[in-house]
Amino acid sequence: MSNIVDDKNLRIVRLELGPYGTNTYILVCKATGESLVVDAPARAPTIIKGLQGTQPRYVLLTHDHYDHTGAMADLRLRLQVPLGAHAEDSHSLKSPPEIFLKDNHVISLGNIRIEVMHVPGHTPGSLCFLAGKYLLAGDTIFPGGPGKTWSPDDFRRIIESITTRIFRLPGDTRIFPGHGDGTTVKQSKEQYEGFAARPHPADLYGDVLWASS
Repeated sequence: MSNIVDDKNLRIVRLELGPYGTNTYILVCKATGESLVVDAPARAPTIIKGLQGTQPRYVLLTHDHYDHTGAMADLRLRLQVPLGAHAEDSHSLKSPPEIFLKDNHVISLGNIRIEVMHVPGHTPGSLCFLAGKYLLAGDTIFPGGPGKTWSPDDFRRIIESITTRIFRLPGDTRIFPGHGDGTTVKQSKEQYEGFAARPHPADLYGDVLWASS
């Protein structure tokens, strides 16, 4: 558990949980103490411990792959707060979310404004959450490449999501992905430009890296 953001308005805590090292993020409005959780891969009691001293308001889901939802049912039972997820990524949940999130939906966490971005590609209902200059990106983008895709159409969708949504954010926006360490929009754009300048097969998909694919 580590504080990756601690500015005058917002604290973001990162917990690396589960067998795939999935990142859970806890956001806390420092003015009000209200908090929310993004993704719940494993160990609900550990997540609860990270929320101590705060007032939990929501649990949010970036996408419905099991390595992001393994502790979701347990966490919802313990916290008794609304779950927000995209309708297209809600089918695998044991019970439906209380809030069906859509593109440009705004979530208020105390004095913090969190914008929902629908970024299909890794899954049909993948979401990113933008809090000021911090983007919680799920498995849509990582340092060095996009999230894994399962067809050429999915790959085209994730590239469109990245280039038309994420890359339009300011360059100093910090990207916190669903696994591993973060990057910035500026760094990711620079890496992507080299990839985009090279020819690629029309059926490209899977685990793609900007530098070597």
